[in-house]
Amino acid sequence: MKKLVLMAVAIVAVSFASCGNKAANAEQAKADSIRIADSIAAVEAAAAETAAADTVAADSAVVAK
Repeated sequence: MKKLVLMAVAIVAVSFASCGNKAANAEQAKADSIRIADSIAAVEAAAAETAAADTVAADSAVVAK
């Protein structure tokens, strides 16, 4: 009987351990998503600036000739 109780306690302990900190994991996932979205926006903005600068440079080159 002691073995059954010990086994039940072990199963409950493993169940609690496997559930873990889902709230903390969700917060971390949200922070990671925001960070990645900000990084993508920064790269897109830099690409747009570069494209605009290239267009202005190309237009200037055509006018200069």
